[in-house]
Parts: sequence; structure tokens; C-alpha cells
Amino acid sequence: MQPKPDHTDQNGTGFDASNLEDPLKNPVVAPHQLDMSRKSVQKSATFLSLLFVGAMGTLLGTQFTPSRALLPQQTLAQLPASLPSNTDSSFIATAVEKVGPAVVRIDSSRTVRSRAPSIFNDPFFRGLFGSGIPQAPSTQVVQGSGSGFILQANGLVLTNAHVVNAADTVTVTLKDGRSFTGKVLGQDDLTDVAVVKIQANNLPTVSLGNSDQLRPGEWAIAIGNPLGLDNSVTAGIISATGRTSSQIGAPDKRVGFIQTDAAINPGNSGGPLLNQQGQVIGMNTAIIGGAQGLGFAIPIKTAQQIANQLIATGKVEHPYLGIQMATLTPALKERLRRNSDLNIQVREDEGILVVGVGRNSPAARAGIRPGDVIRKVDGRVVKTVDEVQQAVENSSVGGNLPVEISRSGQRLALAVKPGAFPTQTSRQ
Repeated sequence: MQPKPDHTDQNGTGFDASNLEDPLKNPVVAPHQLDMSRKSVQKSATFLSLLFVGAMGTLLGTQFTPSRALLPQQTLAQLPASLPSNTDSSFIATAVEKVGPAVVRIDSSRTVRSRAPSIFNDPFFRGLFGSGIPQAPSTQVVQGSGSGFILQANGLVLTNAHVVNAADTVTVTLKDGRSFTGKVLGQDDLTDVAVVKIQANNLPTVSLGNSDQLRPGEWAIAIGNPLGLDNSVTAGIISATGRTSSQIGAPDKRVGFIQTDAAINPGNSGGPLLNQQGQVIGMNTAIIGGAQGLGFAIPIKTAQQIANQLIATGKVEHPYLGIQMATLTPALKERLRRNSDLNIQVREDEGILVVGVGRNSPAARAGIRPGDVIRKVDGRVVKTVDEVQQAVENSSVGGNLPVEISRSGQRLALAVKPGAFPTQTSRQ
């Protein structure tokens, strides 16, 4: 037997609704008692109606205006702690104010000489074109502009190698308007890093972050001089890390690039990529033509290591083997089978195919031949060209690098001594 509900009227008087008598079934009830009963029933009905309306209002209120307590607690707990709070909406401006004075514009110029084709020395063409044939070499001054940032207060500036490559003059302009003539201490084409020195002291400098701990989704802020628009700021996120040179269409570079969707345009090259604390995590260096939201930066750890070598010696020694190679795939294997001119017979299904070997290269001296398939480098299995490049880069010039190859189905162990990659790394 369930308990009977307890009700209270407007005067606070309690009554049991189940004890109310039906006046139609009890004719002996006095008129005044009937009136009192009707009034009590009306009060009870009104009270119950208010309770029902109140309950519906609460239900509708929770449906249309949910409170924070109704959100899943797991979702709240999973919100990234690194995201700026609503009260810190100016974190980008704060980062830019902190680093901006140390970001510079770099203008370079170089003289390009061109000669008339030798065919125009023929008397027939001279008679045909007359004085229209150029008689002497012509010169043209090519100018370029990029960005950079100050590493040390004594005037050491970091930028891209392609910004100052083959430059006759380099001018560094600070945010405050001061300009200095810059000297290129050294440049490394394989990583696209260069160091420029200007004669100045007590300059503003940047703070360096940790590019090894970057995660996709973190904030990224780019500062530079795109298209001549000085001190432009763009923001986005870290889209990916460890992008290989072949993935971004620059197979001649040895860098694991940071990918960002912060807008990067011509002129941003050499400028800093910042985290939300205003620390430099990368150096902007490349874009893919025709693409949107695809920019790439050199991790600051790599740039700093190269810069230290350039400052110390003016050059960087990169180990190399001297081979042309391709990742072995079923499609490549079938092409080789059909092309008898190459005379390359491959029995392996995976590994790195040696397509060519440089004359007098470290690989040639070690006995590596075209058609060999590299299976292991330094004891580790390799399945892509990038893995071989990384293994070689991690070795040392003149050291011993074990390489296991497959030749005509036989496994051979070779000892290769990497040489120094022949490249222009410094300008005196």
C-alpha cells in the first residue's frame, strides 16, 4: 500500500485529499460543508496546476538553456590546457610585441652577367642582324628581399641561405628604421640556413623554444616582410611535423620541416615562426606554389645547430655517399623489367635501389654498384630514401658506416666512409 500524498493549501493547512466526500453521493452533507469542500478542491487543483506548470518550465528551461553542469564532465576535462583562456585573447599581440623588434628585413643584390650566344659570332648572322647583335657581355642587377631575426645582441642574424645566396651586397634593416651593411659569415645550402653579421651592439634578440616537443594543433605565429610589407603578422596552427624534403618537393634539402597554415608568402623567408609564448620554434623557408595553407619552416633546433657551425668555421660538413637512389616499389620493379636499356635486374621486393653511383664517391670506393638494393644502414632496416638520407646525415665524415646490400640475390656487408658533401657553404 503506497503512502498518500501530503498537500498544503494557501494557509498552510494540511489535508488528506482522499478523505473528501462526494456531495452527490451523500445528501446529508450540510450546504456550508459542501461549499467548503468545493473551495478546498479548487485550491488543491490550482496548487497542482502550478506544480505542473513549474515542472514543465524547469524541463523546457534545461532543454533550451543548458547550464555548464549539464555538459559532459569528460569533455570539460579533455579541453587542452595550452589553449589561451577567454581573458587572454591578446596573446598573439603580446608575443609579437616581445619578438617584433628583433625581426629584420634583409635586402640583397647581385650582378648577373650574360653573354651573347656564340652562334652570333658567325659572319652570316652578323650580316643579317647588323648592329642588333650585342658585342659585349651585358650585366643586370638582381635584387631580392627576405626576413631574418637577431640571435645575439652583438649583431648575429639568422636567415635563409637562398635570401643571401651569391649576393654582392646585403642590407639589414631593423624595425626601428636603422639600416646596416651585413656580411654573410656562412651559408648552408642543404639546410637553407645562413648567418649574417652586422656591426651593432645591444640589439634586441629573440628567445628560442623547443622544436622537438611541437604537437600538431598548437598555435603558430609568423612574422616577416612578405611582398615588401614590413613586420606583417599571421597566425595559425602547427599542421604537422617531420615533413621530409621529398614530401614538400625539395629533395635537395636535408631537413624535417614543420608544416603550418599560418600564411607565408615570398619575403617571409628567413623570418621566425613563434609559439604562443613568443618563443622561436622555426624559421620560415618554403611554400608550395598554388597551394593555400601550406607553409614550411626549419625547426629552430636544426637551424641553431647549423648556425653554430657557420659562426665557428664558416661552413658545415654534411656526410654523403654519392649515390642516386629510389625507393623500390612493385611499379618501379616492373618499369625496370620492361626497360632493357638500363640493364638492371632486381630480385628484391623492398629496399632502396641504387640507380647511379658518382665517380670517385665514397660509395664507389666502398664497392656499391648501380642495381644494388640497400637493405640496412648502420644496422637498421631502411625502406625509404628519406630513411637512408637521415641515417647518412646522422653519421660522421670519415667514419665507418655499415651498409648491407642485396646484389643478384646475395647479401653483402660493406663498410662505407662517408665524405663531406661538396657544396658552397661559405663566402669570405
